Amino acid sequence: MTTHDQPLLLRATNLGKRYGTGCLVCEQPPADPKMRRCEQCNSLWGCYGVDLDLFSGEILGIVGESGSGKSSILRILYLDERPNTGSAWFYPFRQGTQSMFEASSQERRSIRNHSLGMVYQNPFMGLRMMFSSSGNVAEKLMAADWSHVGEMRTRARNLLERMEISPHRIDEAPITFSGGMQQRVQIARALANHPPLLLLDEVTSGLDLSVQAKVLDLIRQIQREMNIGMIVVSHDLGVIRLLTDRTLVMKDGEIIEQGLTDQILQDPQHQYTQLLVHSLL
Repeated sequence: MTTHDQPLLLRATNLGKRYGTGCLVCEQPPADPKMRRCEQCNSLWGCYGVDLDLFSGEILGIVGESGSGKSSILRILYLDERPNTGSAWFYPFRQGTQSMFEASSQERRSIRNHSLGMVYQNPFMGLRMMFSSSGNVAEKLMAADWSHVGEMRTRARNLLERMEISPHRIDEAPITFSGGMQQRVQIARALANHPPLLLLDEVTSGLDLSVQAKVLDLIRQIQREMNIGMIVVSHDLGVIRLLTDRTLVMKDGEIIEQGLTDQILQDPQHQYTQLLVHSLL
């Protein structure tokens, strides 16, 4: 990984998340993917043994079918959930000298408010639907210690216009918007504090193809202009192909293949990846 010109932004090792009460049988991650669900207590390992690096300004893709564990990784990295195993060194937090999972609750809030942006698959998870669109952006700014109302208003307006939300609609609530517009408001909110890392979870799922293309083009422009590191989760290898530099392929909670996105597409090694690539052709 030392061939990258950009500095390391995030390093995660041995990430694992178990859902359920857990018991002695499933205390440790499974040796066999078929044993992800515990026969004793019915708990499920959503992901396990996941290692990843992300460099500043890089877009990393995580691809896999529904239930493969890719969204669990994003929720862990956004500090929505605590992992059962693993560490993550995020370099804006104590210069990467301590895992962010060891942060206090106050430090966790600070990391989320100042250094991370998240765009959820379901806009209802990422937006206050009855607030105005500009109010959604302003809320994120206030969490990042902005206090000047005029400056917040200007920042919100500029971001929403950048996301192609008409100026006369920025005071409307996202509940009145189409799915594609809601996703663009989510992106504006996530970018409000100019985070070094943006996490995107199935951002084009459920959108019409023409709207998908617009959202993906917007994400590419943002990355080029702001040099933000991104982790993009998708079940769609077409989205991964358009956006990402490197790709992790997940199946049954673990990474089964990884490499440069072009390499993955041109010469997939694992049978499952070959199936994904064939479905794209």
